[in-house]
Amino acid sequence: MENSDPVVVLDDEQCWERLREQELGRIVTRVGEVMDIFPVNYVTDGQTLLFRTAQGSKLAELTINSGVLFEADAHTEADAWSVVVHGRAHALDTAAEVQYADGLGLRPWIPTLKYVYVRIVPESVTGRFFERAPEPDRYGIAEY
Repeated sequence: MENSDPVVVLDDEQCWERLREQELGRIVTRVGEVMDIFPVNYVTDGQTLLFRTAQGSKLAELTINSGVLFEADAHTEADAWSVVVHGRAHALDTAAEVQYADGLGLRPWIPTLKYVYVRIVPESVTGRFFERAPEPDRYGIAEY
């Protein structure tokens, strides 16, 4: 991307292209005034996200408040990007949903049993692309 602005706003399709490239993100939950963030490996399914989890605080928090933020990002020496999904998360609860999700190839990264699939349905998706370069001279003569 060639642009004079080092920060470029990504459109929806560019956001989903990047989400499909990655498999690790972070989910933010909120219950009352308590917010938590959890790393999760995930897959995209159309324009939704799926991850697996076990019984515990993450699943309990999603049951109390389904509103979540999800963020994934990546970087190289030349550039970086970040995509944030605002949405609702819910555990898959029918046998057909779970059987379908089993076919998507999502496997835990660590050797633990994670029986619960959670789908994040976006309400909005935003993203930014960043060109990486040295910081401009902060103390030189300003150009007007």
